[in-house]
Amino acid sequence: MNNLIIAIQTEIMKLRRSWIVTTTFGLFIFIPAMMGLLMFIAQNPHMAEKLGLIGAKAKFFSENSWLGYFEIINQVVAVMGIIAFGFVTSWVFGREYIENTLTDLLSLPVSRSSIISAKFVIATIWCIALSIVMYLSALVFGRIINIPGWSYEVFIGFSQNFFITVLLTIMLNTVIGYVCGKSRGIIAPIGFVLFMVVMAQLIAMVGWGPYFPWAIPGVFSVSDSESGFHLVPMSYIILLLTSLAGIGATYNYWNNADQ
Repeated sequence: MNNLIIAIQTEIMKLRRSWIVTTTFGLFIFIPAMMGLLMFIAQNPHMAEKLGLIGAKAKFFSENSWLGYFEIINQVVAVMGIIAFGFVTSWVFGREYIENTLTDLLSLPVSRSSIISAKFVIATIWCIALSIVMYLSALVFGRIINIPGWSYEVFIGFSQNFFITVLLTIMLNTVIGYVCGKSRGIIAPIGFVLFMVVMAQLIAMVGWGPYFPWAIPGVFSVSDSESGFHLVPMSYIILLLTSLAGIGATYNYWNNADQ
């Protein structure tokens, strides 16, 4: 346990000096702000007509209410979460390769397993913190533009779907830890994440989304009323097995590879 605490403290010290942390939090405030702007435009058709393309994008909402607003926020966090959380995990696991400090990290009086555990802990906490910021920002901006149709039933449903979507997305981060180690950097894992996002969209379009790990969070975030977007028990099993495989592969590689 002491080794894990030391490793976590080391990771925290590195993050405190990084501009990446501030940038990611800014992004997760910016996204709901833009969604709020689109909802505001959707509530004012005369403004939408003047803004042309932006006005057209405001039609993405199923309805101009809290329900429509919450639905799009959930879908955005499913897609952006895979990209942003993947980047966060890539940075946590791959930073040493970029800055050539891996030797210094491995020279710490802690086991490699503790180092990997600390990285998983930090990446998970970082992703959860980003999600909470986005969640609170979405509520604040929604209140500011005075979206109609508020109800506690809608709010509770949104909160449950939002954080379950976040959990399903974070579970995919374990694979990124392995890709970082195997590729010895962050370019390959980021490319891997982007490729998986594209594949998830294509596979979901043909109806196989519930069986593809990187499509499952997005399918979950879509309203149950949408035809063809329903998860099955096997979906959660597939996602869990993918996450566990990522954990096992990451520990196995870092403990056995010649770093």
